[in-house]
Amino acid sequence: MHKPSKIKLLKAPPQLSDVDLSLSFEGEKLAYEKALKALQKHILAIQQAYYHQKRRAIIVFEGWDAAGKGGAIRRLTEKLDPRGFNVYPISAPTPEEQGRHYLYRFQSRLPVPGSLCIFDRSYYGRVLVERVEGFASKPQWQRAYQEINEFERLLMDDDVRIIKIFIHIDQAEQLKRFSERLHNPVKRWKLTEEDIRNHLRWDDYESAIDDMLIHTSTVKSPWHIIAGKKKWYARLAVLQLVAEQLAEGVDTSPPPVDKKIIEAAERHLGIKHKN
Repeated sequence: MHKPSKIKLLKAPPQLSDVDLSLSFEGEKLAYEKALKALQKHILAIQQAYYHQKRRAIIVFEGWDAAGKGGAIRRLTEKLDPRGFNVYPISAPTPEEQGRHYLYRFQSRLPVPGSLCIFDRSYYGRVLVERVEGFASKPQWQRAYQEINEFERLLMDDDVRIIKIFIHIDQAEQLKRFSERLHNPVKRWKLTEEDIRNHLRWDDYESAIDDMLIHTSTVKSPWHIIAGKKKWYARLAVLQLVAEQLAEGVDTSPPPVDKKIIEAAERHLGIKHKN
């Protein structure tokens, strides 16, 4: 009988204070766009390999409000085949979801074979916003660390790859971006009263995030913190990380052509296949 794998926490989990927020992309816009295009093309090839090999992956995005999660996700998915991925923006649970286990709405959104699932915020809200805002009691969010680790373990035992990304900025940068949103009619809708309230509780969220990193950074599913102060750097760093994590141990070369398709094309369409 197959035995479940053991959950092993990292001995030295990452912490927000470890991140160098001064990291930036050293290049002009043309160089950035060239690097971005190359990474997008590479990730498309990886996505195709996942499709043909019926593999599954979950990419979890967490981060401060206005840290750049949405921008990173847009660049990540821009060139992908839309049939092979789903992006789920997670907000407050619906009336139907309330009263059920908090993992319910994530279990119902797991990736099907050959696809990628991207969570823009995730089940980690249990130990972040629900903890800080008092939506979950202390016993509830404290036991959630083990529940989440077990949830990810059973997924990984079922050959689902999980990549967890936290985009980090400092409080001053968040305030600057809030100001930009408020004064930009196109982006003004992004700034909410909840964002403002969360900014005022920065220290509480910082403690909750560091605790999350300590208790849920496992050997098989570690957290990756991306410095988000410089947007070009952050976007390229996210795409590079996703490409490396998805491709590890995976044959990403194109599959061979089906001989039946070659024969049918030659017989009915007159197309000669070139080796």
